[in-house]
Amino acid sequence: MATETPPPSKSPARLPSGEKFVAVQESAEFGELRRSYRGFAFPLTFAFIAWYLLYVLLSNYAGDFMGTKLFGNFNVAMTLGLAQFLTTFLIAWWYARVAAAKFDPRAEAIKSRMEGGA
Repeated sequence: MATETPPPSKSPARLPSGEKFVAVQESAEFGELRRSYRGFAFPLTFAFIAWYLLYVLLSNYAGDFMGTKLFGNFNVAMTLGLAQFLTTFLIAWWYARVAAAKFDPRAEAIKSRMEGGA
C-alpha cells in the first residue's frame, strides 16, 4: 500500500514565535498528549528493560536452567533469546499502531494550529 505524499511547498514555512511555543507547551491539550505518550512509552520501556535484564541474569546465574533442552537442539536460553527479538518487533509494531491512532493526530492538530493552518 503506497501513500501519495504531496510535493513540498514552494512558499517559505511560517515559523511560530517563541511565545507560541511556550503557550502550546503550557496548554492542557499538549499536557494531555505528553501524559498519554509517557503513560504508554515509559512502562513499556521499563518492562522491556526488565525482561532483557532477567534474560542476562538468568544467563549468568542459572546456567543449568538455561541449558535445559526443550526440543531438538533448542534449550531455554535459545528460546528466550529468540523471544527477545520477537518482543522487540512486537513492541515496535504496537507503538506504531498506537502512535498512528492516538498520538500523531493530536500532535498534527497542535502543529497545524501553531503554524497558522487552523
